[in-house]
Amino acid sequence: MSRFFAAGDSSSESSSSDEEELYSDQETEQKPEEESEEESEQEDEDEDSSSSSSDDGKAGVSKFLRDAESSEESDDEEKVTVVKSAKDKRLEELEGVVKLIDNARRINDWGSISTEFDKLNRQVIKLAAQEKLPKIYVKTISDLEDFMNDTIAMQKVSTKKVSSTNARGLNAMKQKIKRNNRDYATEIEKYRADKEEYMMSEEEEEVQPVEKVKKSKVAYTDNIDIADDEGFSTVGRGGKALQYTPESILKNLRSIAESRGKKNTDRAEQIRIMEKLHEVATTPYQSIRVLIALINTRFDLTTSTTATYMSQEQWKMADHEYGQLLEILEVNRNMVVVEGAEEWEDDEKPPQPAAGELLKIPGSTISIAERLDDELTRSLQHIDPHTAEYIERLSDEQNLYTNTLRGLLYIEHLQAGGKLDNLQEGANRMVMRRLEHIYFKPSQVVTILEETAWKAIPTKLDSQITPRNGAKGIASLVQTLSTYLFKNSADIIRARAYLCQVYYFALHDQYYRARDMLLMSHLQETIGNFNVNTQILFNRTLVQVGLCAFRANLVYEAQNTLQEICGSGRQKELLAQGVMIQRYSQVTPEQEKLERQRQLPFHMHINLELLECVYLTCSMLLEVPLLAQTGSSPEIKKRIISKTYRRLLEYHERQIFTGPPENTRDHVMQASRALAAGEWKKAAELINSIKIWELMADSEKIKKMLSEQIQEEGLRTYLFTYAPFYDTLSVSTLASMFDLTERKIAAIVSKMISHEELAAALDQVNSAIIFRKGVELSRLQSLALTLSDKASGLIEANERTLEQRTQGTANAFERQGGHGGRGGRGGRGGRGGQRTDRGGSRTRGGQQFGGGALGGAIKA
Repeated sequence: MSRFFAAGDSSSESSSSDEEELYSDQETEQKPEEESEEESEQEDEDEDSSSSSSDDGKAGVSKFLRDAESSEESDDEEKVTVVKSAKDKRLEELEGVVKLIDNARRINDWGSISTEFDKLNRQVIKLAAQEKLPKIYVKTISDLEDFMNDTIAMQKVSTKKVSSTNARGLNAMKQKIKRNNRDYATEIEKYRADKEEYMMSEEEEEVQPVEKVKKSKVAYTDNIDIADDEGFSTVGRGGKALQYTPESILKNLRSIAESRGKKNTDRAEQIRIMEKLHEVATTPYQSIRVLIALINTRFDLTTSTTATYMSQEQWKMADHEYGQLLEILEVNRNMVVVEGAEEWEDDEKPPQPAAGELLKIPGSTISIAERLDDELTRSLQHIDPHTAEYIERLSDEQNLYTNTLRGLLYIEHLQAGGKLDNLQEGANRMVMRRLEHIYFKPSQVVTILEETAWKAIPTKLDSQITPRNGAKGIASLVQTLSTYLFKNSADIIRARAYLCQVYYFALHDQYYRARDMLLMSHLQETIGNFNVNTQILFNRTLVQVGLCAFRANLVYEAQNTLQEICGSGRQKELLAQGVMIQRYSQVTPEQEKLERQRQLPFHMHINLELLECVYLTCSMLLEVPLLAQTGSSPEIKKRIISKTYRRLLEYHERQIFTGPPENTRDHVMQASRALAAGEWKKAAELINSIKIWELMADSEKIKKMLSEQIQEEGLRTYLFTYAPFYDTLSVSTLASMFDLTERKIAAIVSKMISHEELAAALDQVNSAIIFRKGVELSRLQSLALTLSDKASGLIEANERTLEQRTQGTANAFERQGGHGGRGGRGGRGGRGGQRTDRGGSRTRGGQQFGGGALGGAIKA
């Protein structure tokens, strides 16, 4: 017979292999650990080969198959197995079902509980037939009954609707537990009498099999009851609970860092893992590393989702962890968190710095503080400002300011040490963030903010820039922070610090100081070179200076300052308080998104209605007397102070019917018409009836100031309008008409005479005004003067256009010798300069336009 058939029948081989397996079981303990690990890796391959060759014995087995089965027999001899009895297997199955019930109970899933409860009862019947009732079963059904009663009680008082599936499962469990627990009432009473003592005997009888596991930084245990804060356990390979040890922290942090930025990464799970790592951290180095990674992962949680801003819960936890990080760094001065530090590569053991040497940990406390600030601002941008949620979110600014101040103290300490370089930029950024939190707030609010922050910081910590007990007031604090940035920063940060200081002075009614600083900075000339955020801050500062001038009764200065912002009609956009989408605008979606990101939170807004009211009121007080002056004296060149006001006034005058005023504009326009007609009392009444004045501090003082201004401008308007009809006018008459003192009227009239606004003389003996009659122009003469003005303007515009077109071709009009041509302004020799030809002098001839009578008058 061929040797290929020497293997014989497959049944004999299977029987022999079974016998050899029994022998291999006895030799398990004598095998070395390394050999068992190597053979266990090949176990799956061997089982596949043995299963493929089990049915080939009837037709004869080839040498190849025989060799495969012989290799299987040799592998079985060395395989490591653990023998378990049927009792142990059933107990394991029972414990598995109990774990599933516990997990379903934690999530209140009564459908799963009902299914697993039926499976549990079937397994207990098998166990109870062989031996006594398992105590874990008694514990499970007793706890289930208590949990069911608690759930039913909570549903009676809860308004939350339960799902239909959950309700059906709960109703089914009511009947099942009632029938089932009736049979085990005695055991349940023993368990409830003393739970620990009842379960103790079973724990002593249980003998856990000793298995050698591969050494790992993550330890596994069979006890699934180790749960996290939510009641769930972290399960690893084989359904076993994970326990994190201090030795595994660095390794886990590296794996988390490597997965950062990858798709399908569960950030929430990483956060839970790092929270557990923070709990088991034993050294300051481990805590610092975990906290830095944890805070950054919380920030990544926002970018990896569709949320537009960080949730309040995550933000508060990140802010709290940032405070913990600063506390650890303050205690352990030999460890510093700096940007650009080298990463520690050895995950097995932490670094051991030498005595007096600083341990540099990669990270940035400054970037964390800035990101927290940005996330808070972003959330305030998206929350409705008219809800309680906005107020609640705004209260978190106190914690952020405290941690920002504490981070600044930490940077100051590092600077004082002198062992690290390039810290000045970080200190500037932190000081700038601190200044941006206080520059737009009233001094009372900033005082509370500062006091609360210093109380939360340990007394041993103090600042060199702004000492704890050295502040003499909020104005001194703002000036100290700004001066520090003037000396140590450049470009954008210096400009922003300057603007913040000017804004603070203007907000607190220090107009002349704010105006002088703004003029000396020359920022109005170079602001176009800065970024958009700085330009927005410049616009806000300019508006605040204008409002400050108005409160100081400086009408002309206020109107002149507000003209650039309010005259454009884009106040909302220029102040970053809203996005104006025009119908035919060429704004791309990306530009619109950036524009929305620049918007300021609602509590930083300047009231646009108040701003418009101030601007229109100031324009009215300046424009109405000017209109009266130009109307009575046509020879005076017309000028416009506010085009916006003129346009609104013309639109209002074109209205056929004007009803009672409804908004701010209507009040100002009707007050303008009343003032132009000399009805100053009606004008003052209309202006003072605007409700927006109540938003300003000392509103009564503002109204009184406006009434006085309207009286004075009403007097000027009256004199300009009716001066041609008077020869003399008594000062006492004017005093009675405008409710002013004679001395005040004499002062106003003298000022008008000195400025050559009024052709009159003041007779102080008789207390009268004597008007001088000039040459009265006829209607034709007035129109001729108007025509000459327009012709002169047309000539000047034509010359400017020609000069623009001939730029770069200065020699285009030169003649012989370069004299008399249009080579430049100086080469013309006057408007009537003689022109020369290419071949010599050119005689006057041909068609020439001399301008006629009007041209002669202009030349004369």
